[in-house]
Amino acid sequence: MNTETAYWMALEHEWGCSNATGNGKVDKMNIVIKFFHEKQMSIADFFQLSKEEWKNEFAMTDLQIYNLEKAKSSVPNYAFLAENLQNSGIEVIPVVSADFSKTLKKNLKTATPLILYIKGNKQILQEKSIAIVGSRDASDVALQFTDNIAKRASKDYKVVVSGFAKGVDKQALDSAIAYKGQSIIVLPQGILTFESGFKTYYKQILDGDVLVLSTFHPKAGWAKELAMARNPIIYGLAKEIYAAESKPSKTRQGTITKGGTYSGVMDGLKRGRTIFVRQPEPTEKNDNLFLIQNGAVAIDFEGNIIPTDQIEMPKTFAEKIKEILSKGRLTTKEIHDKIKFEKSDAVLKKELEKLDFVERKKEKKKNYFCLKGIEEKGLFN
Repeated sequence: MNTETAYWMALEHEWGCSNATGNGKVDKMNIVIKFFHEKQMSIADFFQLSKEEWKNEFAMTDLQIYNLEKAKSSVPNYAFLAENLQNSGIEVIPVVSADFSKTLKKNLKTATPLILYIKGNKQILQEKSIAIVGSRDASDVALQFTDNIAKRASKDYKVVVSGFAKGVDKQALDSAIAYKGQSIIVLPQGILTFESGFKTYYKQILDGDVLVLSTFHPKAGWAKELAMARNPIIYGLAKEIYAAESKPSKTRQGTITKGGTYSGVMDGLKRGRTIFVRQPEPTEKNDNLFLIQNGAVAIDFEGNIIPTDQIEMPKTFAEKIKEILSKGRLTTKEIHDKIKFEKSDAVLKKELEKLDFVERKKEKKKNYFCLKGIEEKGLFN
């Protein structure tokens, strides 16, 4: 393994700064661009510079220099770890290498990780790729959709990027393998902690059909924070993104929160990415239609784009109320049950009173809601 590997590992994992400038932290990617591209230096040469050179040539603060020196002191330990990685058949690819994913750099720009830990056919990183994302608790229809897209991608010689979570991610991987395609497993943990996975996919890795990839410290165990930090890598490695299903998540307190798929798609849309989202069935409860309303491209069950004028948009609250009250007057509870209102009757009552076409009637000590003026016309008498 290249002797410079230890320097890259120290820079990525030990230098006390982030990939995004803020809170006084230096932007590591900009530093790499400066020493490698502008000054034509290797990372080893960069680390051997004096404090004065770091300060004068790279405009580093005293704190940044202190953190860089701490990183430098860890290089011998990383040299030992790098040797262990090499003995395990794991390769470390720095961002300046021609083997690094060009798609990832294009999509993430300065947020690109400095190194990739991989095991398998690294040529996969240069192929056309798609990511199929979705809920861990995916419905049958979402899993079948995932299978369809993975089959289509495999036939078109496109690599399927998988986050290796249960649900849609795992289905995408399994389907790509079943249809003799190729896949990238993006780990939410360090690559040295994936021993059981290497045994499971030994044949596919050996055949060059599966590449295992991690951006975290090689010995890092699974953690929720790493799982969230892995998601931008999944999106970044893919030229095309397909969302099978975006479901809200429940916290331990029972409250509903937006899930990782929702956050990933919305972030991708803000970045100008084209994201394809499955148009859900009318009876489904998920955020797919909301994502489509906010700029995602609607596709059918087979992955074909649906023309805008054919997209089945959900009825608004007002449209639902007008439809059910056109058939007769109803109590608050009856309305609540019919439209499956997610909040209390008290909240529903306030929302109904805001509608200018609805009025409240009282009969035998019971309150009803109806369309304004419709009872006077004798339509329900």
